[in-house]
Amino acid sequence: MIRVLIADDETMMRAGARAILSADPEIEVVAEASTGREAVELVRRHRPDVALLDVQMPQLDGLDAASEILKSDAGTAVIIFTTFSNDDYIARALGEGASGFLLKSGDPRDLIAGVHAVADGAAYLSPEAAHRVIRGLPTARMARGSAARERVDRLSSREREVLTLLGEGLSNAQIARRLRLVEGTVKTHVSSILTRLAVGNRVQAAIIAYEAGLIESVD
Repeated sequence: MIRVLIADDETMMRAGARAILSADPEIEVVAEASTGREAVELVRRHRPDVALLDVQMPQLDGLDAASEILKSDAGTAVIIFTTFSNDDYIARALGEGASGFLLKSGDPRDLIAGVHAVADGAAYLSPEAAHRVIRGLPTARMARGSAARERVDRLSSREREVLTLLGEGLSNAQIARRLRLVEGTVKTHVSSILTRLAVGNRVQAAIIAYEAGLIESVD
């Protein structure tokens, strides 16, 4: 069972998200918060697998709440769930270590898929957010390709294999099946990769994999 916390200052939005997630028998909404500060406190109390956070909330916005949650020892992954899709929000969310970025205007199925993916250790971006990230990568790849290759060269051959599949959006379980490894071994490799690359989440690692040339360009 995937345990989820929903944080949004609008009661109707919380109810809508709860209704969508509750339609999946593998997801349980364990808590709701109306402020960022309350979200942080409830995460510490309930330790959900995933925290679904709106950006604009009183007391503490969703991005600052995400930062506090990810620095805690709760082991909770964060998805930013918002009406805003500008590049600054996406960049800051990923920079804080969020594993997902979803738009409230998107397909409800994206919300369920995103919760499953993030709970399984993968990253999940809404199609528009993913397009914005990928669109900015070619320039970044040219500017930072050499530095990215130097960082990737520090990895073992197995870690580079894992990084490539991680960058293609595969979860730990999918990587394990592809490489015929135990899932726990993949988790160990991913943890080592994040440490060696000095990044805070899988999306940042995937960007480095792209810049280093491990992943082909997406048109």
